[in-house]
Amino acid sequence: MNYAGSQSERAVAAGELDRSHIGQTVSFQANEFTVVFGRIAGIARTEAMVYLSLDGVAGGTHLKDEYDLPVGQDVYLQVDVITNAESTIKDLFGKVQENLRGATHKPGDRPEGSPS
Repeated sequence: MNYAGSQSERAVAAGELDRSHIGQTVSFQANEFTVVFGRIAGIARTEAMVYLSLDGVAGGTHLKDEYDLPVGQDVYLQVDVITNAESTIKDLFGKVQENLRGATHKPGDRPEGSPS
C-alpha cells in the first residue's frame, strides 16, 4: 500500500508538526499494511523521530494510540478551509493594490468631471 492522502488533505513532513497541530485530524501510513486516521493529542520529537499520540483510539484491540514516525515521513492534515480562503483573499487584495499602484496618471491628466 502507498497512501498519499486525499484531496481534502495536505502533506506535511512529520518533523514539521508542532503544538499548533494538536487537535487537528491526521492520517498517515504507519507501516506497509496500515493507514491510520485520528486526532493529534500530543507530539514529541527528537532529531530523527516524531512521536504522535492520538486522541480517542486507545483501548481497542487493533488500535494503538501512539506512533513513531521518521521526521521525513509525510502525514496528511485536513485542509483548513478558512485559512485557505483567507490566503486567497489576501492574494487577490495584493493584486488589486498592485494594479492600482500601476495605474498612475500623467501630469496634466484630470479625472473626468474635475474642474479645468
